Amino acid sequence: MKKTSYMILTLMLMFALTACGADKTEENNANGSGTGAPETVKLKVGASPVPHAELLELVKPMLKEQGIELEIIEFNDYVQPNTQLYEKQIDANFFQHTPYLEQFNKDKGYDLVNVAGVHIEPFGAYSKKIQKIEELKDGAQVVIPNDPSNGGRALALMADNGLLKLKDGVGVNGTVADITDNPKKLEIREVEAATLPRVLDEVDLPRVLDEVDLA
Repeated sequence: MKKTSYMILTLMLMFALTACGADKTEENNANGSGTGAPETVKLKVGASPVPHAELLELVKPMLKEQGIELEIIEFNDYVQPNTQLYEKQIDANFFQHTPYLEQFNKDKGYDLVNVAGVHIEPFGAYSKKIQKIEELKDGAQVVIPNDPSNGGRALALMADNGLLKLKDGVGVNGTVADITDNPKKLEIREVEAATLPRVLDEVDLPRVLDEVDLA
């Protein structure tokens, strides 16, 4: 099932990157750099290591057959991929969902746009200490992403599973300040989303983007 899903995502991603490559070719022709003969289009794309860079590696051979040379630049944070895109050091990036992009543009004054929809991983939870939510002890440490869009989704998921309560109406836009009840007195830490997998051994329940949910 997961393999089939990845193949579908790969095809969607290939379509999106092919569109980017076509745009770049048209730009070269408009500037007079096109010779009319087929030539390789170089496309530099920034991505977070897992799963985005992995998916890009899957489409790389297929893009090469279409005359697109894909260079993958991996980033371990969620700021540099957008900053370098805005500064035109890369041609595109692949790591974020639209709400995060919109918030980033608002905070930084950027005008980055969504080229094509690809996929988004459902929110879930990882833990090396427990197997079920019910096993989470009072005072346990939980880490969530520190950006508004992903952090709000993590809190909403925790609320949906009865771990805490949020102010009415905040939905996925809630923050730690919107917690109205924390019956287990969970210690909630906010960290850079890209670093969440690294703290797996240090906490009881890190919230991450994944297909598995302990609930």
